[in-house]
Amino acid sequence: MRHTALAIALAFAAAPALAQEAIVTDFDGPFEDATFAVESAIVNQGLVIDSTSHVGDMLNRTGQDVGSDVTLFENADIYNFCSAVVSREVMEADPMNIQYCPYGIFVTEREGKVQIGYRDYPEGPMQKVEDMLGAIVAEAAGG
Repeated sequence: MRHTALAIALAFAAAPALAQEAIVTDFDGPFEDATFAVESAIVNQGLVIDSTSHVGDMLNRTGQDVGSDVTLFENADIYNFCSAVVSREVMEADPMNIQYCPYGIFVTEREGKVQIGYRDYPEGPMQKVEDMLGAIVAEAAGG
């Protein structure tokens, strides 16, 4: 009986994590305008974009190579950046918050619908990051 309970516990521990929720805002305009708006909003906060991941291009380019004909996104980019002020604050609260840095804002186009978003972070100190990301997305979306 004890071994069965241990086996069940280990199976749940080894199971893949559920997908993390995302906070998404619709963008009224083309993908290119949304990416420009996100880039501008990040820079307007005094932040520097560390990298741009062109995830949509990669998925579209490699779909056939992995045996799929599904188009997930017409376009999809992720903008990665950090904030020295916010990062220091959340990491002083818990140094393991380093796992969330850099922060990312994504822009997607799927079935003609353009959206801007970011991941939902855990409650507590990471709310400061969500507030920063929310302000950037609101500015980019025109709000």
